[in-house]
Amino acid sequence: MSLKQDDHAANTHSWTVGGMDCASCAGKIRTALERLPGVSDVKVSVMSETLALALDEGKTGRETIERTVEKLGYKVSARQIAGADAGGDASADACCGGKGRQPHPDSGPSDPGHGVAGHVHGADVGNKSWYRTGKGHLVILTGLLLAAAWGAEFLLPGDLGMWAFVAACLIGVAPVARRAFAALRAGMPFTIEMLMTVAAAGALFIGAAEEAALVVFLFAVGELLEGVAANRARAGIRALGDLVPKTAMLEENGGTRKVQASELVIGQIVVVRPGDRIPADGEIVDGTAGIDEAPVTGESVPKSKSEGDDVFAGSIVTDAAIRVRVTRAPEDNTIARIIRLVEEAQEARAPTERFIDRFSRYYMPAIVALAVLVAVVPPLAVGAAWDVWVYRALALLLIGCPCALVISVPASIASSLSAGARRGLLLKGGAVLEAAARVDLVALDKTGTLTVGRPVVTDIWSPDGEERRLLALAASVEAGSSHPLAEAILRFAENLGVLFETGSDARVIPGRGVEARVGGQTVFVGSPRHAAEQGAMTPEARQHIEALEAQGKTVAAVFQANALCGVIALRDEPREDAAAAMRDLAQLGVRSVMLTGDNARTAGAIAGSLSMEFRAELLPDDKVSAIRELTAGHTVMMIGDGINDAPALATADVGVAMGSGTDVALESADGALLRNRVSDVGGMLRLARATMINIRQNIAIALGLKAVFLVTTVLGITGLWIAILADTGATVLVTLNALRLLGFRLER
Repeated sequence: MSLKQDDHAANTHSWTVGGMDCASCAGKIRTALERLPGVSDVKVSVMSETLALALDEGKTGRETIERTVEKLGYKVSARQIAGADAGGDASADACCGGKGRQPHPDSGPSDPGHGVAGHVHGADVGNKSWYRTGKGHLVILTGLLLAAAWGAEFLLPGDLGMWAFVAACLIGVAPVARRAFAALRAGMPFTIEMLMTVAAAGALFIGAAEEAALVVFLFAVGELLEGVAANRARAGIRALGDLVPKTAMLEENGGTRKVQASELVIGQIVVVRPGDRIPADGEIVDGTAGIDEAPVTGESVPKSKSEGDDVFAGSIVTDAAIRVRVTRAPEDNTIARIIRLVEEAQEARAPTERFIDRFSRYYMPAIVALAVLVAVVPPLAVGAAWDVWVYRALALLLIGCPCALVISVPASIASSLSAGARRGLLLKGGAVLEAAARVDLVALDKTGTLTVGRPVVTDIWSPDGEERRLLALAASVEAGSSHPLAEAILRFAENLGVLFETGSDARVIPGRGVEARVGGQTVFVGSPRHAAEQGAMTPEARQHIEALEAQGKTVAAVFQANALCGVIALRDEPREDAAAAMRDLAQLGVRSVMLTGDNARTAGAIAGSLSMEFRAELLPDDKVSAIRELTAGHTVMMIGDGINDAPALATADVGVAMGSGTDVALESADGALLRNRVSDVGGMLRLARATMINIRQNIAIALGLKAVFLVTTVLGITGLWIAILADTGATVLVTLNALRLLGFRLER
């Protein structure tokens, strides 16, 4: 790391921020802090409730940062995390506030500390009952004041009751006004707090004190409900973090002692007893046990694992004690990375959300301008009563707030991403969800995706009958390789007791095979087509190969010095759920195409058993070309293993990696099937489609209610308290509708 980078890291500070309910909260905090001298790289995450920034304390102190955030109405506390501090970028400019400023460019979150060890909620109100939160206190206070004012109106003579409503309104609106003027000083005049303050003051001015007090109370209720809904959306992520135990039994000096799981370091050995959760990603060094990985992958059937197998933090040991060597730091374990990626995905905005944000920046000033015209034009033009039209203008301000409209998209996306993560589906953001909803063709890699990815040797043929020598040569070339076909050949040779040496100068010939020096000669193992190109193929061998390929087997040719030594046939069986998955896609109206480097006969045999199309004998570049061709007329989702298929995954409209919590599955492509089930592809598409339907419903609710009440307000049919009730009601309705996605079922 350079000196400059070190200096930057030293200036990075992080806080936990409580009370953020929607994207405008992040926008208000970021805008206010960016105006301070010495502050840069401000990143705010609504879902993880974190703030991070680079700070020159010679110009602005930490206390100033905290006071600025608190003035906006949020709770803030210092955040101590394992790993580097950073925050997710909310990348959102608007909801109820944050209008009227230049859009902030999107930037990806990069917080290694968003994991379990770093997921500290010092100011988090998510685990508190509603009546113990600041917003709950405001609801209770304003409600009591309103009730007291009504009581005073009936019991006290003269105008004393009216003054009780004035007092109730002023006391209730005071904290709202403080936040409004703090936002105004930060350069954000168009916030819901400012509209509420103006409406309440205007209502008092024209003598509508009772309605003003009621509006303040209903506003407080609406804010409380938004906070409850936001915390409900965060609950799925908090539940994931809680899966990792807080303590671990560390093996040390011949005994064990209890330590904090967040303090574990790579290389330490922990003992996990039956029924306990594994405290860190690691490798079993002693013992065999059933491991329930449902918390990580959603797979309900425990897997038997023994020495040398990898295990994930949060998994449950079911039947025997094991010793595990820690292989990942706490802030980088599988659960932590899933949390981090889901949080980042929730901050990555969909095209629809970005459009709504842009629309709201023009919508709010337009509503304010319309309200001014309603207030002044009728009295000036036709001599109408000022108090009547000022009242209608104030109601128009309240009903015009775009809260429900702007929260309609992120609320649905947040719920959808949380629901998917709990069911083993990882989708990286709203843009991915929106693209997945349009998918009408799914392209799938064969090996490791449609098939088990663990082929076995079925046939060996050598023209001179020296099958053991043929197997020894092939094993020598493949020694040390992690390719599934290589591992199958090595397992077969070891099971037969065939002795072989490790070849030297091994190199991969992309799309063709591998060669190495064995006994002073170069030996090739791989594509029969390459053997034919090198002049090593014989008519007899070609007949054997065609017969084997007709049975759906993959054939590897072995030759040296341009002389064929023989062929080895292997077969990788389709996954148990592959056929059902393809039928599911067909019912969804989605075409399925298998892309493979295997020969056409093998591909045809497997594709035929799965009732799907196929393209065979594709080199990595050919797969990319095939995807480009398919995307010309379709929205294509590519499913692959995330390594060999990386170029094709990147080329597709949506790239999804297979794998149970592996680095590739979590960090490459646009999403991952954590349960390693191809049948989850249909569930992913259904979830994406349901999300877009939910978003359209929310937009219709928000715009429909506003359209109705804007007209009735101007006509004088509805007043202030109906206006705020309609605005709050719309916000609550779209939020509750979005939360329905948390219960989404993947199966039909």
